[in-house]
Amino acid sequence: MRKMCELEKFEKPREKLLEKGVKALKDYELVAILLGSGVKGKDVIKLSREIIKLFQQDFDGIDIERLLQIHGLGIAKAAQIVSAIELSKRYLLKQHKTITSPKDVYEELKEYFDKKQEYFIAFYLDGAKRICEKRVITIGTLNQSLVHPREVFAPAIENRCASIIVAHNHPSNNLTPSKEDVLITERLKQSGKILGIELLDHIIFSKEGFVSLQEEGIL
Repeated sequence: MRKMCELEKFEKPREKLLEKGVKALKDYELVAILLGSGVKGKDVIKLSREIIKLFQQDFDGIDIERLLQIHGLGIAKAAQIVSAIELSKRYLLKQHKTITSPKDVYEELKEYFDKKQEYFIAFYLDGAKRICEKRVITIGTLNQSLVHPREVFAPAIENRCASIIVAHNHPSNNLTPSKEDVLITERLKQSGKILGIELLDHIIFSKEGFVSLQEEGIL
């Protein structure tokens, strides 16, 4: 196992950062700096490449359990990675983009356009309809047992949000709302009324476009 200081000069991401700036670093080099050292049987570069490979497969699905599937990666280093990811997401969202239309929501969903599974995403908004947080609630074929109001509204309560917008993709590119889509929407709408957190819209989308259930008169 080689630490950062034991790498050959041309391999040292830290020195490269100082000489050329952070933007010159490749993805695995950024991870290597974050980790600082490898594990038994793997130097920091090899370990970082394995982590990046996992990111490329499904970045949105990364959690500590998936990282621990990498042979030799322990809880401490896995926790460093997921913490860095979460922190960066929180500060990116602190740009507080204001949502003024369903198209604004659609623009925030580009990373999910080519997903082969259904992703159910919630946007949490403040009183001025600025994004406080965006979160993937569930992945897989949607039904009411998967999309539970408790899971959807918990972050809104925690962050004292005024309203939410939910969205999910149709990998088939057929944007027609299903019966299940309508039932889920109605259930969330009623739950929001009880909690005092309004469900503003439910967007069904694909890379071909989107449908707003609010504009369709379904919400």
